[in-house]
Amino acid sequence: MLDRMDDMHFDLVVIGFGKGGKTLAAALGKLGKRVAMIEQSAQMYGGTCINIGCVPTKSLVHHAEHPGTGTPPERHRKAVEATRALTAAMRGKNFAMLDTIDTVTVITGKATFLDPKTVRVAAGDDVLRITADTIVINTGAVPSVPAIPGLRESTRLLTSTDLIDLDHLPKRLAILGGGYVGVEFASTYAQFGSAVTVLDAAPRIMPREDEDIAAAATGILRGAGVEFVSGAHVTGVRDIDNGVEITYEIDGETHTLAADEVLAATGRTPATEGLGLGRAGVRITGTGAVEVDEHLRTSQPHIFAIGDINGGPQFTYISLDDYRIVADQLLGTGKRSTTDRKFIPYTVFMSPALSRVGLTEREAVARGLPVKVVEQAIADIAAMPRSKIVGETRGLMKFVVDRETDLIVGATLLSVDSQELINLVTLAMRHDVTASELRDAVYTHPSSSEAFNEVLGTPPVRTH
Repeated sequence: MLDRMDDMHFDLVVIGFGKGGKTLAAALGKLGKRVAMIEQSAQMYGGTCINIGCVPTKSLVHHAEHPGTGTPPERHRKAVEATRALTAAMRGKNFAMLDTIDTVTVITGKATFLDPKTVRVAAGDDVLRITADTIVINTGAVPSVPAIPGLRESTRLLTSTDLIDLDHLPKRLAILGGGYVGVEFASTYAQFGSAVTVLDAAPRIMPREDEDIAAAATGILRGAGVEFVSGAHVTGVRDIDNGVEITYEIDGETHTLAADEVLAATGRTPATEGLGLGRAGVRITGTGAVEVDEHLRTSQPHIFAIGDINGGPQFTYISLDDYRIVADQLLGTGKRSTTDRKFIPYTVFMSPALSRVGLTEREAVARGLPVKVVEQAIADIAAMPRSKIVGETRGLMKFVVDRETDLIVGATLLSVDSQELINLVTLAMRHDVTASELRDAVYTHPSSSEAFNEVLGTPPVRTH
């Protein structure tokens, strides 16, 4: 809580305790700069990732994959309790990380700009006015809830934030959206024992992936018990006795689905509401993100926006790289920018995980690149005994390789350990390591990376 204090001036004010902001606050604080970290909730010290994002969701994924003993509701309850304990410990550590630096002040309250250099912070009846030479907006994003009649009014509506902290296991879980968030939760809760149905307006899940990858992922999820309803346009939601009824149309025909809860997994929106950006002279884009240049400066040169709020990829590791760019502006040469980013990987933590970097086959062909495609099912890779050791032989590996240069232009790994393997592939792509060099490298055994020895040596399944 705030004490009643006079106006205060800082060298740096960070609004929001996310990855990039907290790292920047710590770095400048250790250099003796006066820094204020403003966070509206003590339950969000450390930011989205450790409290309601990456850490708790991946903790639930782990517990779903390693269920232990007991009934499904008991296993789910233990997973939620373990996840809460983990996030509480990390939240405390993140607070201490800044609170132990003499020149850093952590202030809990809602921040609103009064003008380009002044921020008002309110917590109950306590109000503080803060001025700063440099201000960093780091408030992240919030789950989007589509404007479907009855959805926002439903007592059975869940966002991703709600679901990860739900005390009970839904017997029937309906998920609106077949993108990455929807797929991840579908995989996790099907493993916990929920009857999961994914409703998606698109003809297939994960439309950004190649069709063969999406088909393989769909097969795995269906094998885990997930039902998919594609081409479904949801027209209404209403609460019924002990649940919720969802009405949707496919090709003009009306259908209904009953569930215990409904998860809106339709993306996240930059959290700009209530910040008073207009008073600060900070422009936003047509999609609601804070407008920034390649150095993450807003329309006000002394105000930066980092992390999910600036419209870039919504990944914690991008927020960390945003910190590096801003730190270079404040402390370094000022040359580092978002244009330096090359080949950013991502992972969807279904089971097994799906990871990708670079171009899909479809994108490479659309660009007219001369490529070959090598692809192999995990179950068929003799050089990957680890998959058999851990009992996870589902999935496939796919590489798109430039036929003229032998450079990898894209890779999709749907396999055990893919979240680690993709970083090795990304490093190879960033430093122009050829597919042949990756194929002929010496890897430890038994490991998942040695699969590259075999997959990259197979004849192309297609050439373009």
